[in-house]
Amino acid sequence: MRRALCTAATIAVSLVVSLTLTSCSPPRPDHPVIGAKNFTEQVVLGELLAQEIEVKSDLKVERRFYLAGSYICQQAMASGRIDAYVEYTGTALTAVLKQPVDRDPQSVLDTVRRLYATRYNITVAEPLGFENTFAMVIRGDDARRLHLETLSQAAQYAPQWRLGVGYEFEQRPDGLSGLSSAYGLHFAAAPRTMDLGLLYRALNAHQVDVIAANSTDGPIQAFGLVALEDDRHYFPPYQAVPLVRSEALQRWPQIQIALNALAGKITAGDMRTMNEAIDGQHRDPAEVVREFRNRKGL
Repeated sequence: MRRALCTAATIAVSLVVSLTLTSCSPPRPDHPVIGAKNFTEQVVLGELLAQEIEVKSDLKVERRFYLAGSYICQQAMASGRIDAYVEYTGTALTAVLKQPVDRDPQSVLDTVRRLYATRYNITVAEPLGFENTFAMVIRGDDARRLHLETLSQAAQYAPQWRLGVGYEFEQRPDGLSGLSSAYGLHFAAAPRTMDLGLLYRALNAHQVDVIAANSTDGPIQAFGLVALEDDRHYFPPYQAVPLVRSEALQRWPQIQIALNALAGKITAGDMRTMNEAIDGQHRDPAEVVREFRNRKGL
């Protein structure tokens, strides 16, 4: 009798634990869920993944955008609340995987692929074709007048220039100090530090002559500015790559077809155009993405 009671009690406890775990588990929708971080470019990329999957299959895709950063996106992937989102290889390497900085693009991609697969059962797809990295930006008139395309070429003019930077760039290890050492940059005065949103205004108003911006910012194209090539590869690589739960790829192999179609299709110029269409022209991201896909024959 005692053994029977113990067995019954064990079964009851097991059922309670099982029900508790089940109730705490995230819902498992019968369709893919695409995530995105909380800034314009990420919404564009999330919408691009979603539209391409829908067109290349009969799947309905749920969108969960405006997630607050890489950590939240990674947690959402690990828990199965989203199935895919686009990350940047340098961010994945250092912020998510906690690896040291590596400036070789292929090495970074290989490391990121290996560690995501072994640690999280996440597949890193082929890069989309562009990087969103730091960029030193000058006025287009100055670039044409001085025949400047690279940072090495621009270094000789730095003593005549005033520099504008954001607060983070001045402090971070892959920021201003290391860049100045790599290229021998010596500017006319201490850098003017300001909010990122003011950098382009200061450049256009000739309050500064060069700014530390992001390579896919919409104003670069909108104002006819020039992002100087980092020809000594100082900045770490930040290739845009889709991350997909391997379980989702097995469940919906159509996702892989969409990823293959998008590989290498987006240039930095394309991304600037789409970012500016949304931020500068206040257009709907879904419409902007549809137009891009039509131009690319996707």
